[in-house]
Amino acid sequence: MYQYLLALLLPEPLHSEVWSLKQEVHQRTGSRNAVRLPPHITLMPPLRQPTNFATEALPVLTRFATQHAACPLQLDDFAWFQDRTLYVRVTQDNGLQQLHAALYAQLRQQLPAVPPPTRPFVPHVTLATRDLPPELVPGLQQEFAYRTYQTAGWLRELAFFHHDGQQWQEMERFLLQLPPNAENPGYPVKR
Repeated sequence: MYQYLLALLLPEPLHSEVWSLKQEVHQRTGSRNAVRLPPHITLMPPLRQPTNFATEALPVLTRFATQHAACPLQLDDFAWFQDRTLYVRVTQDNGLQQLHAALYAQLRQQLPAVPPPTRPFVPHVTLATRDLPPELVPGLQQEFAYRTYQTAGWLRELAFFHHDGQQWQEMERFLLQLPPNAENPGYPVKR
């Protein structure tokens, strides 16, 4: 049995900027969970399935990627899920919500082994999670309440990972097409 995960990867230079933030928190706190994967927005959280699941999932995900466009993304400052997870807030998420709903609709029809979501989809980019030392959380909360980070771009890389028992391994990457309005100067685009 493997665990599988499906995520949208951040484009450059957002990827490098957020990776630096993740590394900073890791070096200061020892928190390692969030640095085990590249900066991403999770579409399908870790799911334990038999090893043949990938053989069934890859054609479904390939079809999905060819049928859907990239999503605009805006990142705006930082927030917390309780005292356990520090993340970068996603403020433009209509396209992400639609993509997530379309993904699960397709999975329900073509890959019923994937259960429907049990929690609302809250797009975010994790900087540190459950292994944060509790004694360091109040200081981090105070600091990140005053730090700012704003950027925008297009999410166009969908990555399928499996966990081999030691670490996450990327199995496949799918490219979503940029829509015709992607170069619209009214929306800041970083590539």
